[in-house]
Amino acid sequence: MLMTAVGGVMWLIFTAMLALAIVAFVMAAIFREDAYRAADKQNKGFWLIILGITVAVNLFVPMLFLQLAGLVATIVFFVDVRPAVQQVSGGKGFRRRGRGSSSDGPYGPYNGGR
Repeated sequence: MLMTAVGGVMWLIFTAMLALAIVAFVMAAIFREDAYRAADKQNKGFWLIILGITVAVNLFVPMLFLQLAGLVATIVFFVDVRPAVQQVSGGKGFRRRGRGSSSDGPYGPYNGGR
């Protein structure tokens, strides 16, 4: 019974690692190539290859060491690369809706012609 519980927890952890890697891969693919250079990060191809390998390892290679190395790469992308690239590209990408004042228009704040 204990082994079944441990197996279930491990399955959840591995599924979460796979989901994070897929989300990071999609985000890396969405950002423009020049945003990576402007943020002084590795190029887009580098991150697509690293995160693609991470997704493949999580899907097909059940080696914990390789999966943990991929998790580190995914965390580095989320913590370091994504915010820098998002800032350089003007905050475009995955941002929350609802920020700003109710008087903000599509091109900035509306001040009523004052």
